[in-house]
Amino acid sequence: MNTTPASMLLQWHITERCNLRCSHCYQDNYQRNELSFTALIDILEQFKQLLKVCSKYHGKQIKAHITITGGEPFIRNDFLDLLEIFAANSQLFSFAILTNGAFIDDSKAKLLHTLNPAFVQVSIEGTEATHDSIRGKGNFTQTVTAIKRLRDNDIRTMISFTAHRKNFREFKEVAKLGQKLRVNKVWSDRLIPWGNAKEQVMSQAETKEFFEIMSQAKNRITWFNNTEIAMHRALQFLVAGGKPYKCTAGNTLLTVQANGDLYPCRRLPIKAGNLTESNLLELYYNSEVLHNLRQHKVSDGCKKCLFAKACRGGLRCLSYAITGDPFKADPGCWLKSE
Repeated sequence: MNTTPASMLLQWHITERCNLRCSHCYQDNYQRNELSFTALIDILEQFKQLLKVCSKYHGKQIKAHITITGGEPFIRNDFLDLLEIFAANSQLFSFAILTNGAFIDDSKAKLLHTLNPAFVQVSIEGTEATHDSIRGKGNFTQTVTAIKRLRDNDIRTMISFTAHRKNFREFKEVAKLGQKLRVNKVWSDRLIPWGNAKEQVMSQAETKEFFEIMSQAKNRITWFNNTEIAMHRALQFLVAGGKPYKCTAGNTLLTVQANGDLYPCRRLPIKAGNLTESNLLELYYNSEVLHNLRQHKVSDGCKKCLFAKACRGGLRCLSYAITGDPFKADPGCWLKSE
């Protein structure tokens, strides 16, 4: 074994069904076969087996986390049953939920409080008009209501903002809303043009301008406000400072699709295998896809950069979407060489 991670994040898409049709969604299919509850439990056991091997190698329990999403995960009637199993395994891993918030009524918010997820994340795409133009009329109000219910039940809540040419200047409004709603964190990453996403990828100049807008919002936080404006994604350190972000897809990050396909990341859709046909432990250590991602240290176009080894090329998923090669420099980086 040439690498054994000291932490592991699994992003698990348990369904592709969704009640929304967001214009920038990376899904191109909402009806692909999803696995039975029994098959989900089998995949969970495979994940626990991988954690056991990694923990044995390091001589201690490694830090592990499952982020569960869809589609919209609450559409599955057995979703809460799965969360109860997650909660019962809290000594092995924490878990979180990515949702559009449409199904979070008062009773579900109270139940989530008892299950104690690490966080629940919803998306706000800008002002009410912009958000509703992307996610559907009335969805902004619905999402804000869900956030209020989560916070009223003392559930750690995060707002995600997907930045593209049409909305990136509205991030400051989303940050203000997050502070008003007392969310724990507001963060953003850039749009990846997969599936229904249109060609709204920001230019290098727009990317830099966006990060400067984020930094201004971050710096406006007062000492008594507990909402974090996080800048820990690809290239954001170039404006915000701090430790450079690097892509960990295929190493400490894995993604399982609704049909059991294993990807390094949902936004980097390169199939490494299927967990109904192969075991996760076997794929993790033997997949050529995952091996190549772990071994490739510096992206093309970055070799002369001071941050080359620490950053490793920025958003590999964006490079893959634009060029077909995840090892090309981030198209949004204003420091990259041709």
